[in-house]
Amino acid sequence: MKHQEPPATKPAEDGTDEPDGPDVPDGSGGPDASKRSDGPDGPDGADASNEPGGSDGSDTPDGSDTPDGSDDGRASLGRRRRILTWVVAGAVALTGAGIAVAATIRSPAQVAADAAPPPASVLADRVERRVLTSSVVVRGTVAAEQTLTVSPGAGAAAAAGTGGKPVVTRINKQPGAAVKAGEVLVEVSGRPVFALAGALPVYRDLKPGATGKDVGQLQEGLKALGHPAGKDPAGTYGPGTKAAVTALYAALGHTPRPADPGDTEKLQAAEDAADAAQRQVTTAKTALAKAKAGGGADTAEAQQQLAFAQADLAKANSRLEAARASSGPMVPADELVFVKGFPARLDTVKAAVGEPVPDALLALSAGAPVIRSSLPAHQKDLVKAGMKVEVLSEATGLTATGTVASVATAPTPATGGSGVSGPGAGAPDGAGSGGGPGGGAPGGAADAGGYALTVTPDQALDPRLAGQGVRLTVTAASSGEPVLVVPLSAVSAGADGRTTVTVLGKDPAAAGERRRVEVRAGMSADGMVQVEPVGGGALADGDRVLVAQAKP
Repeated sequence: MKHQEPPATKPAEDGTDEPDGPDVPDGSGGPDASKRSDGPDGPDGADASNEPGGSDGSDTPDGSDTPDGSDDGRASLGRRRRILTWVVAGAVALTGAGIAVAATIRSPAQVAADAAPPPASVLADRVERRVLTSSVVVRGTVAAEQTLTVSPGAGAAAAAGTGGKPVVTRINKQPGAAVKAGEVLVEVSGRPVFALAGALPVYRDLKPGATGKDVGQLQEGLKALGHPAGKDPAGTYGPGTKAAVTALYAALGHTPRPADPGDTEKLQAAEDAADAAQRQVTTAKTALAKAKAGGGADTAEAQQQLAFAQADLAKANSRLEAARASSGPMVPADELVFVKGFPARLDTVKAAVGEPVPDALLALSAGAPVIRSSLPAHQKDLVKAGMKVEVLSEATGLTATGTVASVATAPTPATGGSGVSGPGAGAPDGAGSGGGPGGGAPGGAADAGGYALTVTPDQALDPRLAGQGVRLTVTAASSGEPVLVVPLSAVSAGADGRTTVTVLGKDPAAAGERRRVEVRAGMSADGMVQVEPVGGGALADGDRVLVAQAKP
């Protein structure tokens, strides 16, 4: 039977292929449908799938020639790409895992090498040739050689007749001002307070008839201002000194206070008594002359009366001289301040005009600047007078040199203040004057109760250092000349009693290149020790010596 071609089909609007001929029921393919479904091969041996109407033809809805065919291709390409990505990722992961595993696998030789101890480390240092010094470093403060306070007492108020507490009536110098000899600093209850040169502090009123070193200082100060004491012996307050004191007060615009307010009355009484005694002598002489002229028995009695009158006159004249010697101008302790040198400096004034005078009304500093410090007990015996000192101001960078002037033999009691001050801080003769106690040095170095140390600069210090804290380096000992020095830990003593150092070769770790050199140790300071090779050993500046070696 001849096979007939099925009628041509045309695409339906819904995307399916329908035949142009009459409709046939679903699942039938026309009269020959059963034959085509009998097997894959038709009567002619052709593959049924290649027939135009076959269910697997390219014209079926799943074929590539349909409109949905391109979307399926893209989906297939995406699946292939995802598969490739997973494959690559898996390969990378496997590679990393292989590397990690390989890193954890070590050979027995490697394990043994890792467990072996590290090589012994070597600490070395160079031999130096220099001057070896032992030093003591402390803090200090630049201050005046003398610091003192002035506290005028009640004498000025008593002299002014006001009684009670004295009052500041005038301030002639402001804080920070320079003070010259004979200048009035302040006036208290109308009385002046002035300064003269002298190392001994004022401790009493200087009155006519007084004697002593303080009187001699007063005479020297008066002479320096152009008021000599005349013929008065040095240290004796006589008529010449009284005249000089009167001239000084006149130059200051004041009248000196009398030594005793009752001097005028006392002197007048002494003069009257002397006059009366003189008249008695005159009367007795007249009576004696009459008795002698009359040749009577009254001559002896008249002679006796004359002797008595002459004795009374001598006593009256002696009292008159004493009254005259003790009367006159005095210099009260609360009006005079002795300072070591000029120009001095007025540091503080603690009251204003019209206010009562407080304790330590004035603070003065005088003399060449010195540096005050304090030594702890364990360093006290290392520092001696005459030792050299290096001075450094960290704040300004200024440097200076000095000499230890004194070291206290007893510790200064610890105080709560912030300064080493006054005579208790190593100024044995820096006590205050003018009725006040020995003054403190404002801004002094910290006082922890150590031994007071005073350093005298070799040259005048820079004015900017006044009141500044400085570092003091005291040279307690020195080799005097350059010597070979090594660290203390580089020197070792053997069982045979020899002291040696170990000189290293080019390779510090190589024991075969080391050599031991016997040395004689000298002074030590700051962790270094002086060494001198002995026994023919060679040791030179720059050699490397073993300081320490860690054991493996």
